[in-house]
Amino acid sequence: MRRIPYRLAGAAAVLVSLPLAVSPPVAAHAVEPDYTITVDPSSTGATIPKSMYGVFFEDINYAADGGLYAELVRNRSFEFNSTDASGYNGLTGWTVTGPASVVNDDQRLNERNRNYLSVTGAAALTNSGYNTGLALRASDKYDFSVWARGSTSVQVALTTADGTALSAPVTITVAGDTWKKYTGVLRATATSDVARLSVKTSGDVKLDEVSLFPRDTYKGRANGLRKDLAEKVEDLKPGFVRFPGGCLVNTGSMYSYDAANNFPRARSYQWKDTVGPVETRATNKNFWGYNQTYGLGYYEYFQFSEDIGAMPLPVLPALVTGCGQNRATVDEALLQRHIQDALDLIEYANGPATSTWGKVRAAAGHPKPFGLTTVAVGNEENLPDEYWANFLRFESAIKAKYPDITVVSNSGPDDQGSTFENLWAKNRAHGSDMVDEHYYNSPAWFLQNNKRYDSYDRNGPKVFLGEYASLDNKLYNSLAEAAYMTGLERNADVVKMASYAPLLANIDNVQWKPDMIWFDNDESWGSTSYQVQKLFMNNVGDKVLPSTATGNVLQPQPIVGGIGLSTWRTAAVYDDVKVTRPDGTVLFADDFNDGDAAGWTPVTNRGHWAVTNGAYTQTTTDTEDTMVKAATISETDYDYTLKATKTAGAEGFLVAFGIKETGQFYWWNLGGWNNTQGAVEKGITSAKEQILTKPNSVTTGRTYDLKIQVRGTKVTLILDGVEWGSFDDNAVTEPFAQVVTEDTERGEIIVKVVNAQDTPAVTRIDLGGRKVARTAKQTVITGDPGELNTRSAEPIQPVTSTVSGIASTFTREFAANSVTFLRIRTR
Repeated sequence: MRRIPYRLAGAAAVLVSLPLAVSPPVAAHAVEPDYTITVDPSSTGATIPKSMYGVFFEDINYAADGGLYAELVRNRSFEFNSTDASGYNGLTGWTVTGPASVVNDDQRLNERNRNYLSVTGAAALTNSGYNTGLALRASDKYDFSVWARGSTSVQVALTTADGTALSAPVTITVAGDTWKKYTGVLRATATSDVARLSVKTSGDVKLDEVSLFPRDTYKGRANGLRKDLAEKVEDLKPGFVRFPGGCLVNTGSMYSYDAANNFPRARSYQWKDTVGPVETRATNKNFWGYNQTYGLGYYEYFQFSEDIGAMPLPVLPALVTGCGQNRATVDEALLQRHIQDALDLIEYANGPATSTWGKVRAAAGHPKPFGLTTVAVGNEENLPDEYWANFLRFESAIKAKYPDITVVSNSGPDDQGSTFENLWAKNRAHGSDMVDEHYYNSPAWFLQNNKRYDSYDRNGPKVFLGEYASLDNKLYNSLAEAAYMTGLERNADVVKMASYAPLLANIDNVQWKPDMIWFDNDESWGSTSYQVQKLFMNNVGDKVLPSTATGNVLQPQPIVGGIGLSTWRTAAVYDDVKVTRPDGTVLFADDFNDGDAAGWTPVTNRGHWAVTNGAYTQTTTDTEDTMVKAATISETDYDYTLKATKTAGAEGFLVAFGIKETGQFYWWNLGGWNNTQGAVEKGITSAKEQILTKPNSVTTGRTYDLKIQVRGTKVTLILDGVEWGSFDDNAVTEPFAQVVTEDTERGEIIVKVVNAQDTPAVTRIDLGGRKVARTAKQTVITGDPGELNTRSAEPIQPVTSTVSGIASTFTREFAANSVTFLRIRTR
């Protein structure tokens, strides 16, 4: 299907479906081109590092346990509890018949593995794994293991949910009242994705670490990775792997999992918790709302990075929490401990097998150093001064002992705003090695910001774009990302690394969208962004050929549309709503004194809205996004005023304007992020991007006078008569983007063109007088821009062919809604 855009105020094109036509190549004399690409023959471009594109792995969306980590048993160590998630307990994932209970006493396996299962007679235990059940493949072998103490027999088998055998049973004889590890091998007799692990006991026994792994893991490694997922990552050919987070790194307690600290179960990710034998590794609450076993830990991350030929890039906590928590830990001894942990990590990765931490690595099976070159300190901290003070302490200690290690700082959670500007100013003045930027924005933002890094200081800190994505998983989002990536490559002298995020998502356990690779318990599929990222990662080149492009762009439109009111986990009162022209002429007014809300309609059908005592109230405090709207303002210049009072709840209030039927709008968010930050956000269908952010809180019971002054694309926000902020959403949208690179080893020029619009782009390409072959290898990703790759169908795939008509100067027609790579051999 083709989609033809029509323009909306201050927003990206909205798409209407028509049949898709893919046009053939165009002869140089056929038509006047829509665009030109000209390579400068006299200019030398930037070298592109091998680390240009990589992947970011975080245990979100069950990406580790139940995902990349191949363990099939859920809650194998009976450690789950209600801190992890509401309703969790030591038997979550298990069905037990008979005398069995979870125990935490001094007979445990070890201090960090607190719980075990005590069985006092004949019992039947069944584990259903993740998603619908255990995924088995007929004739494959599965390695079972358990730690046990007692004197009895244990029978283990694979079954269906109703108990039908899917393997021959294996009987294990447990002998002795000390903990020992027992193993066995089960062979599946049928293929199933709803299987169960059955464990039957005949007498008194204590059990822990009940484990089942497919023998066929990635590269056959014990405690290994799920093969199909690991291979999909390997096929990307990433230059680096950033791990383990993300919000996992800098949320929760920074203290150790030990008796002195009462074994805190909601901690920041601390690398020493995750190495050594799996039965000695600590467990933890995952920030994203479940348990993480740490079976997939730092050793496995390093090993996986090595296996796929990628640079490991660990992220360490800076002792300043983020992701809405926004706390600084003031404890000098704790800070010193974490700094020492950072130094110990480098020794673990790079030290000789005879060193203290190198010995731990060698004991795991890797005596050779991993070759760590880069570490990051912190992730999206929203307290810039506190973060910066701690970062300098980490960096100083690391550089003193390991001067060649690159230490990565960051710029907070947004692409702009006070925290971003503050941290960038500090990093520039300090001369930091590299700054990690993160942002998740609409397709329109990516098409409007292709030149973002053109103006960055070429002599300042380098940029690591550690997390980015367009806010959906459709082809149109991937086209916008691809267009933006051409700008990353053109600025390869500044942008040294970039990784789409997040990497993995279990379709039955999703906390964040969009994601690059999706999976269930036995299948996996790449999103449209996976296909685009793979195309770029497999065709980077090693040098930029400076080029320029000319052609049509889309101009910004004024902000018009409906007005709205909303709350987010807050009860609030709104009154005296009015929209006027600049001269005071009233366009809309409602003081609610008539006792009704005529003219107001729900947008989200959430919350409880009513007119009470001459004001419009929303009274629930546990409901998010309770938007109602009124009026439709078609004039380009207007003032929107109202009074707002928070009466209860966690956050503040939200005032919307420029609301479109397509789900596009702006809102002024006061007291957001647990009443710590204000922002202007731009809604694009089901997601939002931040245009303006600053620290802010709202006082319960206080009435605020709000004014939103709109003048075309420019908006001024006035709080109690004082200007709070302003922005101008006047960026030009560039649906056509390009970059030209060279693969010197293969003697090829790579012309990369993105046409993120609904008409073909006839383009004249001038390679600056270079002599080239008459044919080229062409790879194209195209289709309906609203299409998704799903479990049932993956329609968006690259198509590679050989094309002719190539010359030093030639003309081609690039299909509507397409990414095209031309690999052209030089002569």
